[in-house]
Amino acid sequence: MKKYIASLSFAIGVLTAIQASAQTNVITTTNVVTVTVTNVVTITNVMATAEAAPAPAPSAVVQPPKYPWESSVTAGLTLTRGNSDTLLFTAGLLTDKKTPDNEFKFGGEAAYGENSGVKNVDTEHVFGQYNDLFSDRFYGYVRAEGLHDGIADLQYRLTVGPGIGYYFIKETNTTFAGEFGSSYVNQRLGDVDDNYATLRLAERFEHKFKNYGARVWENAEILPQVNKFDNYIVNAEIGIEAALNAHFSLKTFLDDNFNNQPAAGREKNDTKLVSAISYKF
Repeated sequence: MKKYIASLSFAIGVLTAIQASAQTNVITTTNVVTVTVTNVVTITNVMATAEAAPAPAPSAVVQPPKYPWESSVTAGLTLTRGNSDTLLFTAGLLTDKKTPDNEFKFGGEAAYGENSGVKNVDTEHVFGQYNDLFSDRFYGYVRAEGLHDGIADLQYRLTVGPGIGYYFIKETNTTFAGEFGSSYVNQRLGDVDDNYATLRLAERFEHKFKNYGARVWENAEILPQVNKFDNYIVNAEIGIEAALNAHFSLKTFLDDNFNNQPAAGREKNDTKLVSAISYKF
């Protein structure tokens, strides 16, 4: 016990001496504090390093932009019985796709009608156009069309040709473009087979009312034979479409087809007013 007390007294004395030295000897105190703080700081650095370098989170995968096809089918039916006996059926398909570099548009439509059992409407029309954008507004195109009109005695007309186009207006909801090019026409009109080259001057306009789910559009083209300008064709369309819900809409449009040199015994101008239901997918 005496040895323990003596050792304890000795330790207290040493600590007292160190404390007194720290108060009187600046160098000694600095050494002691330096050693102690250095040890602590070393430990702190290790902990800080562990906290400051967490495992890197996996980087988010950037999805490339998608440019889907936008398609719709249209069907209309008018039927009367009684004092009048008429039938008119129309159907159409339209699909297009737009990317920053290319535009594709394909479509087809058909109409059949009778009046008192006598056929008075018989048309089929298909077309396709590819636009290659040289800039945001300027593009080159290739267009092909096929048309049959039994009432106008046009057995077939195939039209194909290239050209250039320019967007005078190209906004989110409004577009207006003009096109100029040439076409090659091969047709059987009446009993006469013919083929010739034409110029093509066309324009197309569309405006979408986003807040109302509606749109209006119109387009027109003229194709004069290059070596016989009095032989020309004019095609035009104007229409309006109003959405009923996310997929269905009501579409009404007027088609006008003018041939300055029709088949024998036929009128030059044919017009068609169509109201139909359209389904988008």
